[in-house]
Amino acid sequence: MAAPHDTARTPSAAPAASTRPTQVNQPPGTPARTLRLNAFLYGAGHHQAAWRAPGSPVHRLTDIAYYEELARTAERGLFDAVFFADGHSVGDVSGGPRWSLEPLTALSAMARATERVGLVCTVSTTFFTPFHAARMLASLDHISGGRAGWNVVTSMWDSEARNHGYRAMPTKDERYERAREFVEVARALWASWDEDAVTADPEGRWAEPSKLHRLHHEGRHFLVDGPLTVPRSPQGEPVLFQAGASGPGKALAADFAEGIYAVAYDLPAAQEYYAAVKAEVARAGRDPGSVIVMPGLVTYVGRTHEEALEKQASVDRLLPVEQSLAQLSTFVEQDCAQWDLDAPVPTLPPLEEFTGPQGRYGTILRIIEAERPTVRQLLGRLAAGGGHCTMVGTPESIADRMQEWFDNAGADGFNLMPPVQPDSLDDFVDLVVPELQRRGLFRTAYTATTLRGHLTRG
Repeated sequence: MAAPHDTARTPSAAPAASTRPTQVNQPPGTPARTLRLNAFLYGAGHHQAAWRAPGSPVHRLTDIAYYEELARTAERGLFDAVFFADGHSVGDVSGGPRWSLEPLTALSAMARATERVGLVCTVSTTFFTPFHAARMLASLDHISGGRAGWNVVTSMWDSEARNHGYRAMPTKDERYERAREFVEVARALWASWDEDAVTADPEGRWAEPSKLHRLHHEGRHFLVDGPLTVPRSPQGEPVLFQAGASGPGKALAADFAEGIYAVAYDLPAAQEYYAAVKAEVARAGRDPGSVIVMPGLVTYVGRTHEEALEKQASVDRLLPVEQSLAQLSTFVEQDCAQWDLDAPVPTLPPLEEFTGPQGRYGTILRIIEAERPTVRQLLGRLAAGGGHCTMVGTPESIADRMQEWFDNAGADGFNLMPPVQPDSLDDFVDLVVPELQRRGLFRTAYTATTLRGHLTRG
């Protein structure tokens, strides 16, 4: 093959010696800052063609044993948590699976198959009520012994709304106003039982009524009396995550989140988001260092760079060409149907001349500028993680780039998005994690039993 694997131009190549990351100097006696890692579990993998791969688990996507195995792998890799996103409409089922098991139900089972790894899932503030969500999440925290986390989302698609009694999604401002009240009420419900409310005194009371507190909440969106029907959970409240990139999303994260899932294709984009959201946290009166920023990360790991490139290419070759080109045509607002798959991407208009949605288009331009991909390679980048960072290479070169982001205010950790499950997760755990540990960048054993403990104590 010729141009497709030009390692001098692609960011997947190992950095030159002169550009290798440097260690950040810490005051004497300061505990070493270490990476945080989540495993974002999704169907057969995050690559749109993963379900077509030989040996794919596509026939096991409703088998809880499959997800238990993935969670145990993440725990073997000492990850902080596994994470499930969620959606409320099926989408185009011809292109592959999207959603299957309900996340909270699945995580409750996975809690019994693991001991330490955190368990995080998306719960929509548009489609649930605070009491319902608070009860389910507190139950998961009890079941798991304090390992529950909640990714707060507002949802966004009209097709989802129509499954919940809406003709269309409320406006963004309306959704975020509801989300803010929702989170405040949920947190009040979790606090409605004092830690020592349950005495279970066989000669007296099971619980002290004075240590349960009614909310008497009457807001614009919710009427909630309380208290919660579930006693105080091991963490007090689940760890809150947020993933909004808009102004209202960043503001919500700044006020409430302990972890933030981010989207960044390259280090400059990551640094820009990192600085902006940390500034928002400071403006909210919170310590920016207490909020973990975790960009999504797609990895193809090989013992050689060539092996990693072939792992990437092998799944890219499985993409349905017609469907993928149609999707690209939508992104760039021109007909791509006749583009030569193995030729460089044709010249596209600059961002300032583009009249469509600029977020995805801007990412496509950055990929083209950085990697000079063929059309087929561009389709593969977009199929695996979209605008999220993709790293392809050896354990050493991937650790180099992760360290570069970590040391240069681009990330506090990463939300790993395995393109092909379980293989990509196994590769990362078996090959990259030991390299990160060798550099002192990642834990060699769990030192806490709760998810909040993992995030705050290493």
